[in-house]
Amino acid sequence: MTVLAVVGPTASGKSEVALRVARERRAAGRPTEIVAVDAFTVYRGMDVGTAKPSPEERAEVPHHLIDVLDPWDELTVAEFQDLARTAIAAIQDRGATPLLVGGSGLYWRAVIDDLRFPPTDPKVRGRLEQRWGDDPDGAYRELVGRDPAAAERIDPANLRRTIRALEVIELTGEGFSTFDDAWDRYDGRYPDLHVAYLEPPHDALRDRIAVRTARMVEGGLLSEAAALRALPHPLSRTAQQAIGYAEAFQALDGELDRSELVDVIARRTWRYARRQRSWFRADPRCEPTELDDAVAQLVELTD
Repeated sequence: MTVLAVVGPTASGKSEVALRVARERRAAGRPTEIVAVDAFTVYRGMDVGTAKPSPEERAEVPHHLIDVLDPWDELTVAEFQDLARTAIAAIQDRGATPLLVGGSGLYWRAVIDDLRFPPTDPKVRGRLEQRWGDDPDGAYRELVGRDPAAAERIDPANLRRTIRALEVIELTGEGFSTFDDAWDRYDGRYPDLHVAYLEPPHDALRDRIAVRTARMVEGGLLSEAAALRALPHPLSRTAQQAIGYAEAFQALDGELDRSELVDVIARRTWRYARRQRSWFRADPRCEPTELDDAVAQLVELTD
């Protein structure tokens, strides 16, 4: 069954394209529902800083994986993978077409490719750290003996990664390397996948980021950050990674001049956008597409 996707870096116009596609496909009798492939729009109360679709837009076009967790809840990539695939299957069961929209290359690949994410156990990890903490060479030799394929990919000086590989072996009985075999393949789990990848020119993207950041700050980012800080629990490690909130907290605490807030967030967002582009450029399914062409391309597809 058909799966559509609009991906690209922050501020590239993904939400605009997705809404246009969903509206035009619905008008043509092909109902389409949006699945947000994003680590942060899942959190309630994080609206301004994540550029979440408005209530009006979400009422007009069904959106999934938005406002499904409290901001103190942790969210692993594996958990998101399950949530997204469940949403996609439910949309298809209703006879509609799922439209994935997002800028996180890791979450994107977790949803559409057969990536496996090995479990972790703090007790096992702690025991291994105690055993090998003062002997990185010994830890690496242990890994070479138990999973030589993984050892080839790990720097012998990277004790943290070596211990992680040994932890996975103990927890699963499988080599750490067996969980990496899908990263180099791009065949995916959805054979009828159609992707529109948006990548505005360098200067245009920087300008769009600056404009969006200014609107975010003017639209109440500081108030939203203050409300998050007043919640009964601190933000989860996942939620804390959302760009803009750490800077807003610094501004609230007087550690950052509020007049500099827009520039500081925009610079950090630009650095993130460059990493996003690297993720998608490495994916052969992601050929750059202009906004209007992306809309036409996805609207014209028949299910």
